[in-house]
Amino acid sequence: MTIEEVADPARPRDGVVVAVRACGVCRSDWHGWTGADSDVSAPHVPGHEFSGEVVAVGPDCHRFKPGDRVTAPFILACGNCPDCLGGDPTVCANQHVVGFSAWGAFAEYLAVPHADFNLVAIPDALDYVSVAGMGCRVTTAFRGLVDRARLRPGEWLAVHGCGGVGLSAVMIGAALGASIVAVDVNEAALRFAARLGATQTLNVSGADDVGAAVREMTGGGAHVSIDALGITETFHNSLASLRKLGRHVQIGMPLGRHASPTVPLLEMVYSRQIAIMGTRGIAASRFPSLFEMIAAGRIDPGRLVTRTIPLAGAGEALAAMSSYSQTGITVIDMAKEAA
Repeated sequence: MTIEEVADPARPRDGVVVAVRACGVCRSDWHGWTGADSDVSAPHVPGHEFSGEVVAVGPDCHRFKPGDRVTAPFILACGNCPDCLGGDPTVCANQHVVGFSAWGAFAEYLAVPHADFNLVAIPDALDYVSVAGMGCRVTTAFRGLVDRARLRPGEWLAVHGCGGVGLSAVMIGAALGASIVAVDVNEAALRFAARLGATQTLNVSGADDVGAAVREMTGGGAHVSIDALGITETFHNSLASLRKLGRHVQIGMPLGRHASPTVPLLEMVYSRQIAIMGTRGIAASRFPSLFEMIAAGRIDPGRLVTRTIPLAGAGEALAAMSSYSQTGITVIDMAKEAA
């Protein structure tokens, strides 16, 4: 990756231009950088976990003004289609995906269309870096556990993969009163998960039957299990971790050979009656509930941020993800760039 001067983004009539103050570096950006995402073609600007300040407002945007501190879901919906009007903007057929189908927020400025529907005001108590650290990881985990799986207090949650979204799920699951098994091959990530509220941790390096191990640790299986990585092995392990009538949530994005895994339909779905559900992103309208959890001290997204870098460090940060050895979330802090 290189840093170059490019034209400022055009201000949408119904949108705003945001001066980016911080942006998370996410594994989804890594997928695009490696060529695994068909929406991305060079030259391209990645970055979708942004926070910043409104600097220009289009004539058809009425809810925001210059100087407002804002963020947004990475799926920018149209706000007018049946899906959006029905309350499901994450499946909007006319969606605009920041950093993928359009240039993103590894930049000084970002255009946000349909701002009245998509933009979210940041509470005064939250700083730009913490909000960028929430990015798609905390928000996606929140929707996956709260809105999709409807995780309840006292239930067992298994989290397969303790990267940014997996650690977010651990933190949110603990806040919801669940007992949690965190599963990974990285011992440092498992220690981090324990600090965030995991009841038990399971290092599966060389393990033969991950599902059986989780079922034993949970007294029959998890009520909810998530694949936070998006590979065939973690998908199968998640299904095998569930008890009867359990709920699997696919949070990790499966690409390439992992996009079409086999499904044990008779043994798992039919006989054990498990549910398989997907989740991707979050609606702007759900941010207030997430902010309420933060204000109440039940979760702290800032705890997930383990490293801040200038924009010039973005390429190195993406390349480092190839080793799967990092722990926590890296955030680009534009204040470091200015300094």
